[in-house]
Amino acid sequence: MTGSTADVPAVAVVGVHGHGASHVARALQARAEGRARLTAVADPRAAEADHVPADVARHASLEDLLAAGVPDVVVLSTPIHTHAELATAAMEAGAAVLLEKPPTATPAELDALLATSRRTGRPCQVGFQSLGSRAVDHVRGRVADGRLGEVTGWAATGCWTRPRSYWQRSSWAGRRVLDGRVVADGVLTNPLAHSLATALAVAGRQAAGDVLAVDPDLYRVNDVEADDTSSLRVRLRESPDLLAAVTLCAGERGEPAVVVEGTAGRATLYYAVDVVVEEVPGRPPLVTRHARADLLDDLLAHLRTGAPLLSPLERTGAFTAVLDAVTRSPAPHRVAERFVERVPLPGGDEHRRLRGVEEAVALALSRRALFRELDLPWTRTP
Repeated sequence: MTGSTADVPAVAVVGVHGHGASHVARALQARAEGRARLTAVADPRAAEADHVPADVARHASLEDLLAAGVPDVVVLSTPIHTHAELATAAMEAGAAVLLEKPPTATPAELDALLATSRRTGRPCQVGFQSLGSRAVDHVRGRVADGRLGEVTGWAATGCWTRPRSYWQRSSWAGRRVLDGRVVADGVLTNPLAHSLATALAVAGRQAAGDVLAVDPDLYRVNDVEADDTSSLRVRLRESPDLLAAVTLCAGERGEPAVVVEGTAGRATLYYAVDVVVEEVPGRPPLVTRHARADLLDDLLAHLRTGAPLLSPLERTGAFTAVLDAVTRSPAPHRVAERFVERVPLPGGDEHRRLRGVEEAVALALSRRALFRELDLPWTRTP
């Protein structure tokens, strides 16, 4: 480590269980490399966090943590409907924020949080990790250079699995609204939100005004309130439409992707592994692999040098506009049980698989159609 301890930014993590454990691990790595100090964590179950070193202060809440001392950076990995309130408190206290996605549950909350960031001068980075990948700029560059011809469509896709226990992980899991507050814990807005956010970034349409209309097509296979299998069409300003087709009810986990269709070829960005496959008729596929920047490291660099953030709050307006359309749409259609296979898992858990959903996702992308436009039997109302 170079310099004094005071020269090294102090980092605190709020919400240390579940996905929050990965934020603790990244902060500890930054501490080991001398780039940051993990000084405190906050969580109602902080005492149970065996992965947090003994020399890191533990608090039951962000309020208690800030009262003990304001760190340079607060990492928030908390329930979606708490994001706006906690991020506001952290920035008001003087901390920069790394905020898990989705940033807020409503456009109004996003506007208020942006106003707080501007007024306090504290930056807010949003945890769309895929936007730290150099693959995003690579695909945008190929499009700008005309390698794919004229773009005819953007797409976001993903076939994942989630067990029953995933939907039982908390009181807000799988909810659209909880105690009168929007939660938005559906497939499009939380677990596979990266596919949508990355597609909007590749398309260069990230402002709220870039979204002209949204047509959600939502389904639920599990005993939840939100969607776990959905398609969606977004009409974009001065751009071809964006189509999304995603599910958490596949037979097995596949790599989620963003697809760019052009008159001369197609590029597929497998954003979770930073791989791009470019296909142009008459030549073998071109496969490229790309580096990725950690968003905490990027935020620390921003504080040190003023370099632009990779995933700033200011560029989440379009994503939040789509999220709002999803949460305001009619409740997801419940898929009839006869189309569902219950797959037993260890420990008495199970996974609900929607038969043929992988083929439905592929068909939706190839035809640029919503599930309901494909005459699939499980989309029909009983």
